[in-house]
Amino acid sequence: MTSKIALITGANKGIGYETARQLGSQDMTVLVGARDIERGREAEQALRDDGADARFVHLDVTDAKSIQQAAEWIEAEYGRLDVLVNNAGTASVARRGYPPSQTSLEDMRAVYEINVFGVVAVTNAMLPLLRRAPAARIVNVSSEVGSITAQSDPAHPLRQMPASVQYPSSKAALNMITAMYAKELRDTPVKVNAANPGFTATDFNDHRGFRPAAEGAEPSVYLATLPDDGPTGIHWGYIWTAGGTGGYGVIPW
Repeated sequence: MTSKIALITGANKGIGYETARQLGSQDMTVLVGARDIERGREAEQALRDDGADARFVHLDVTDAKSIQQAAEWIEAEYGRLDVLVNNAGTASVARRGYPPSQTSLEDMRAVYEINVFGVVAVTNAMLPLLRRAPAARIVNVSSEVGSITAQSDPAHPLRQMPASVQYPSSKAALNMITAMYAKELRDTPVKVNAANPGFTATDFNDHRGFRPAAEGAEPSVYLATLPDDGPTGIHWGYIWTAGGTGGYGVIPW
């Protein structure tokens, strides 16, 4: 069989780009999903310059036609898909933070279109291709901010962060989506897991995070390359502790 085929949404920069780069370094063909054509092609070229077998795929996770065309292109070119990393996401389309009592419903709907509905739309479109692979992996890039357990723990660092609704609740929804897909596919070779990058410095958060993008991509890469006896239906990645010790492991829902 030829090299594995991996599609990463939102792969033109940040954690998505690093995920593509690291999977490419493992001899996977990486499909750079991006809605901005110019930036997507630039990322493709940069990855190729770095030695990866990379190809740009125009993909807007909020556009059904774009998703369908991407799936048809992948089927025509490769006939299957081994890895899907649902990485595209946003904290706020309006780029403003609101406490729960001042939440913009317009912004919240826009966040859900990308972080929640987009994941379902892309996954459903790609699932027939994933089922054709010997042992496909689906990785949903989530966040510890979507952990109700962490958000409710007085000792967790998240308790010190401002309260908001749209982004944390979207990731909590994504965690349930992950669990439900894993439940449906539990008797198949397809594994479905959620990745927690940790507080990573990217354009996403105006580079306020304390982890570099290369480290933020590590949980996605790990889950994308799980062996046959690996887990499914878990939230795994960087563990943020009050003591700052970090490390990797299962994140509580």
